[in-house]
Amino acid sequence: MLLRTFGWSMGVTVVGLVLAAWLWGWEALGVVLILSVLEISLSFDNAVVNAGILKRMNAFWQRIFLTVGVLIAVFGMRLVFPVVIVAISARVGPAEAVRLAVDDPDRYEALVTDAHPAIAAFGGMFLLMIFLDFVLEEREITWLTRLERPLARLGRIDRLAPCAALIVLLVAAMTVAGHAHVSGGHADKAATVLLAGVAGLITYLAVGGLSSYFEHRLEAEEEREHEEERRARAEGGRPVAALAGKAAFFLFLYLEVLDASFSFDGVIGAFAITNHIFWMALGLGIGALYVRSLTVYLVRQGTLDDYVYLEHGAHYAIGALAVILLVTIQYQISEIITGLVGVVLIVSSFLASVRRNRALAAAGGEEARTDR
Repeated sequence: MLLRTFGWSMGVTVVGLVLAAWLWGWEALGVVLILSVLEISLSFDNAVVNAGILKRMNAFWQRIFLTVGVLIAVFGMRLVFPVVIVAISARVGPAEAVRLAVDDPDRYEALVTDAHPAIAAFGGMFLLMIFLDFVLEEREITWLTRLERPLARLGRIDRLAPCAALIVLLVAAMTVAGHAHVSGGHADKAATVLLAGVAGLITYLAVGGLSSYFEHRLEAEEEREHEEERRARAEGGRPVAALAGKAAFFLFLYLEVLDASFSFDGVIGAFAITNHIFWMALGLGIGALYVRSLTVYLVRQGTLDDYVYLEHGAHYAIGALAVILLVTIQYQISEIITGLVGVVLIVSSFLASVRRNRALAAAGGEEARTDR
C-alpha cells in the first residue's frame, strides 16, 4: 500500500535529482533536495485538509487529483505562477518574464518580492476563511474544547466569518498605510492589499459556494434515486453519475485553489534559498508530489477517522499560516517559523488523538470486564 501510493513520487524524486546533478551540478542537487523538504514541511497541514475533502470523491476523481492536479500544482503554481506574477508586476510579456528568470535572476527575484503583498493578502484571506468556517461551526468532537465551544456558539451569527475576515484585512491594510505614511513609502500598497484580499475572499466564497451547491444537489438526487429504487426496483444511475461529476469537479476546483493558497509561502520562501527558477520549480514540484501522495494515503488508510483531532490541528495550522501571510505583508518572518508552527500543531493533534484512542480502548476493556 505504501509503495503503491508513494512509488510514483519516489521515482520522480530520483529522476529529478539525477537531472539536477547532470544539468547543473552537485550544488543544484543539494538545493533541489532542500526545497523538496521545505515544501513537504510547509504543506503537511495541506495534505490533512485535502484528505478531508478528497475522501468524499470517488476513485476516478482521486486519480484526477493525482495526475491533472499534480500538473497544475507543479507546472502551474511552482513554475508558471512566479512568471505570471513578474509579467503583471513589471508590465512585461510572459516571454520577457521568462527571459528575466533565466538571464537576470536577481531582477526576477526582486519583482516577485515586490508582488508579495498582493500574493500574501490573497492567500491569507482565502486560508483565513477556511479556518474561520471550521472553528465557527458546531461539531460533535472538539479538540481544544474551551476555545472551540464558545467560537461555535459565536458561529450561529450569520455572516460572521466574512465580516471577521474583512476586519482583519482592514487592519492589515491600515497598518501598511500607516507605515507608508511614516516612512514615506508608497501609499498605494494599502490599496493593493485591500484589492487582493477582497479577491481572495470572493474566490473562497464563489468556489466554496458552487461546491456546496452541487454537493447538496447530489445528496438530494441520491436520496430520490434510492427511494425510487426501493419502490420500483429499477436502475436510475445516469442522473446521479452526471450530477456526481459536477459536484466532484467543483470540489476538485476548490482543492486546486486551496493548494494554490498553500503554495504561496513555499514559492516566496524558496527565494531565500535560490532565485534559479528551474531549481525552484523542480524542488517545490517534488515536494508537491509527496504532499499529493500523502493526501491519498490518508484517505485510503482512513487515518482521519482513526485520529479524529488531526483535522483540527490542520485547520489551526491553516489559521496560523493565514495570520503569518498577512503579517508578512509588512514584516519578515522566517520560513522556519512558518514550517515549525504547522508541524507542532499537527503533531500535537496527532498525539492527542492517540491518547483519546487509548482512553477509549481502556474504557471499552473495562466495560467488557464489568459485563463478565
